[in-house]
Amino acid sequence: MNNASTFREELVKNIFYRLDENLRMIRIAFAQITEEEIWLKPNPTLNSIGNLILHLCGNLTQYGISSLSGASDDRVRDLEFSTESGLLKQELLDKLETTVNQVKATIIQVSDERLIQIKEVQGYQFSGIGNTIHLVEHFSYHTGQIAFWVKMLKSKDLGFYSNVDLNKRNKKE
Repeated sequence: MNNASTFREELVKNIFYRLDENLRMIRIAFAQITEEEIWLKPNPTLNSIGNLILHLCGNLTQYGISSLSGASDDRVRDLEFSTESGLLKQELLDKLETTVNQVKATIIQVSDERLIQIKEVQGYQFSGIGNTIHLVEHFSYHTGQIAFWVKMLKSKDLGFYSNVDLNKRNKKE
């Protein structure tokens, strides 16, 4: 195996791990809330969990599918934030999982040349690698917001890492 394929495989493996890890945490958060709570807003200037899921789907599609595959960019970003109802928890979760799976399929198929090609997305100029870094960090950012809002609603820890010793130190090389 050459270094390029090793690098690509490691990059893709870690991108997929982070996408799946965010989905895992969102599933745990969703299990704690009611249908009504999905559309509640902490205050008028913040977004509901439903809005955040729609926003994640739009962002993942724009950065992870359209920019990498060359597919049409049909995102209507304002609708992600103005929607106030109409989708159930499971529908939102299904939409997010489908979008993540489509992003993963796109990443698997994208060429190395496209990963280093500069593409404009939302007025920013980044390579395909830059766009994948953005979509992972953006997904994590909003996953944290969802977790925080659910913790506030329920006054309890969500136990994302209850079976992991997070105090474990790195092994010395």
